[in-house]
Amino acid sequence: MSEHVLVCNIKDYAGKSVLIKGWVHNQRSSGKISFIQVRDGSGYIQAVANRGDLKEECWNTINEITRESSIMIEGSVSEHPKKKGVFELQVSDVMIIAKSEPFPIEKKEHGPDFLLQNRHLWLRSKKQWAIQRIRNTIICATYDFFMGENFIKVDTPIITASSCEGTTTLFELEYFDLGKAYLSQSGQLYLEALISAHGKVFDFGPVFRAEKSKTRKHLVEFWMMDAEMAFYEHEDNIAIQERLVCSIIRQVLKINQKELEILGRDISKLDSISPPFERITHSEAVKILQKKGSGITEDVDLGANDESLLADVFKGPLFIERWPAKIKAFYMKRCPDDYNYVKASDLMAPEGFGELIGGSQREDDYDLLLSRMKEENMPIDDFQWYLDTRRYGSVPHSGFGYGLERLVTWITGIEHIRETIPFPRMLYRFYP
Repeated sequence: MSEHVLVCNIKDYAGKSVLIKGWVHNQRSSGKISFIQVRDGSGYIQAVANRGDLKEECWNTINEITRESSIMIEGSVSEHPKKKGVFELQVSDVMIIAKSEPFPIEKKEHGPDFLLQNRHLWLRSKKQWAIQRIRNTIICATYDFFMGENFIKVDTPIITASSCEGTTTLFELEYFDLGKAYLSQSGQLYLEALISAHGKVFDFGPVFRAEKSKTRKHLVEFWMMDAEMAFYEHEDNIAIQERLVCSIIRQVLKINQKELEILGRDISKLDSISPPFERITHSEAVKILQKKGSGITEDVDLGANDESLLADVFKGPLFIERWPAKIKAFYMKRCPDDYNYVKASDLMAPEGFGELIGGSQREDDYDLLLSRMKEENMPIDDFQWYLDTRRYGSVPHSGFGYGLERLVTWITGIEHIRETIPFPRMLYRFYP
């Protein structure tokens, strides 16, 4: 039997006989010739079976194949006669591992409820395959970037005794005899403790928001990357976010051209992105939006419609900074010229995809942080450990975080965030 190879490496075996193990993604036949599209996890390849070149037993096996059957298929690798750089398999033998029953997801339009109910099978489609491959590249690119910037990866707890931004949208649970605990919405506060040991740290893991929202941008469970840096001030924070985003885009464009093509993504819109990104203050954003008909005021956050309106004005990524303190978290550092504002920034994606990254310089002064917590009526005893980070060698520091699924949504250009995670958890769905 020939050597088993992966489809992603098939060009290296031109002119050689190989064995592919995978699933039948599609098949069509004209009587004397059969075209079998095989998916092996690493990619797709067309296998061409000519009846005149095969034993009768092999041809009969090919006729028994159903879509999504698992098979082993042997043949010689050749370049497609009309598509330069595309390789296919000239079949010499086929073996069925397991014949598939009629596949429930047919070649027709299905409603979202049906597809989500069959998500475990929908993931096999080309579009969903491409999305998950790009997601993987974004994760790997993030790790590569931070390692190159001398960060270390740390793990923060998923179960916490308190919240960094209130508990109204957290999942609550009873923690043995110790009382209430919560599923984390961010590892940020724990990262702030770790910078005094390691300087620059990041975590990457699942977080949870119990908001009763059904928008196309909302998930109950999603993956969050948070980074925290000692001795970084606001401008340093902005600069590293720009470098990270551009580094991720470069990696996706390098590794996932085939996947972007499957998704029909206009890569020119990604390829054109470079630092520095445009920047406006929250007050400037409000004025622009009011002129465009938005009812937003100075003391409220941007809504989804506001983000879309700004995307009509600014064609690239946009930092909105200098936010009103009253609508931002207690840990954000006040602007020295006006304590009504904080040194925070939100990065908006172009094309109307909304917020990608939230970040800020953190308040490093113990007394100012404590006073802000008291203003918010926070349980000081629960956060004494956090205040200790300002008591023992506090330094200027900043941090930011991105939601992986939002980043995947923008880079892939798909409409609904629910397709960016293998098994989405939403307000009315946690199956399968």
